[in-house]
Amino acid sequence: MSEYIGLAVSFVLAGGITGAMVLLASTLGKKKPSPVKLSTFECGKDPISLPFGRLAVKFYLTAILFILFDVELVFLYPWAVVYRTLGIVGLVEIGFFLGILMVGYIYAWDNGALDWT
Repeated sequence: MSEYIGLAVSFVLAGGITGAMVLLASTLGKKKPSPVKLSTFECGKDPISLPFGRLAVKFYLTAILFILFDVELVFLYPWAVVYRTLGIVGLVEIGFFLGILMVGYIYAWDNGALDWT
């Protein structure tokens, strides 16, 4: 259990620093609202109207794929921490894991899930 103390301290420290920055920015920051600051900002252009119709699914699919691959790659950190104790078995296991990950990536790429056009 003592090996998790460093991880717990890191989370507490990160949360404390984040909370302190948000609190300080909200209390010490200048608050001079103007029509320009309160207007809608959309990619540097003034919005013409509200979007009508349905949004393309490809944007959601790209976001889901990003989260999927990002979360799966988070599993590499614990493996890297205990790599020396796992030996060749750990290397084979991570090779198998990355192989499955690459098959999914190639499948998504082949089906055009990563194309923006």
